[in-house]
Amino acid sequence: MTFIDPRTDFAFKKIFASESSKPILISFLNALIYQGNPTIQDLKIIDPYQAGEIVGSKDSYLDVKATLDNGTIVIIEMQVLNVKAFEKRIAYNAAKAYGNQLIRGKGYSNLDPVIAITITDFILFENTNKIISRFSFREEEEHFDYICPTMTLIFVELPKFNKSVDQLESLADKWIYFIKEAPNLEMVPESLETTTPIQQAFDIANSVNLSRKESDQLEAQLFYLQDQQRSIEEALETGTQRGQINTMIRLLERKVGTLDESIKSRIGQLSSDRIDSLTESVLDFNSSDDLVSWLQQMGDRS
Repeated sequence: MTFIDPRTDFAFKKIFASESSKPILISFLNALIYQGNPTIQDLKIIDPYQAGEIVGSKDSYLDVKATLDNGTIVIIEMQVLNVKAFEKRIAYNAAKAYGNQLIRGKGYSNLDPVIAITITDFILFENTNKIISRFSFREEEEHFDYICPTMTLIFVELPKFNKSVDQLESLADKWIYFIKEAPNLEMVPESLETTTPIQQAFDIANSVNLSRKESDQLEAQLFYLQDQQRSIEEALETGTQRGQINTMIRLLERKVGTLDESIKSRIGQLSSDRIDSLTESVLDFNSSDDLVSWLQQMGDRS
């Protein structure tokens, strides 16, 4: 028995945001937000695409987005690569989820709090050994909370989690172990079988349940992540935007096929920020036409 890697974008969404994933997501969120207490009884999984409501603002794509039974909005992102301006993107996405509630005719009193959960496959906070870190609006000296709940940022750093299956204690331990170790397992550990939502997550993650199309999509993402990791290492070594652009062209040709020189030229004229945006969008491309459409959209916004 083999399990797909929950750290990939495809697998994470399939496990936590499918039509049958509601009990899985409820258990996962109760573990990370409410220390395993069954505070969340129900939720609604919604489209994670966040269109910009403000003129000039960026669109963004999350892995999972849900509205809890108390109205709180939760957004979740699994991040494998430590890309440029990643920390700012997290704050931006949380602020957008909060601000986008204020549609015409709706008052400020109707704004619901937002919780942004980010799971990283790299160490983000070097100054602490904590696996789960939480940030919220709080007075600096006396440390009392802001007058009403607004935005909370929760980070889970996978490399800091080193517990074996026999050392798992809390529900959060079990879920973090699942995300980090599932692809290395050949069977579901007995101590996890007793937690029904985690058993259900393993069932979804069982590779035998994937269609051929899903298997191909997962494989493509794994290759892409490997190539992206190499491109980051190359960029660090060379320190040049030219090296970043050359690597991006190579990745694109692996994804959509040989590119015309005119398209390569247009990519070569992109700013660093646009290259970062292209890095995030390329997984959604199925052909060179998708790339051309993306380049046209970027031209319209410049």
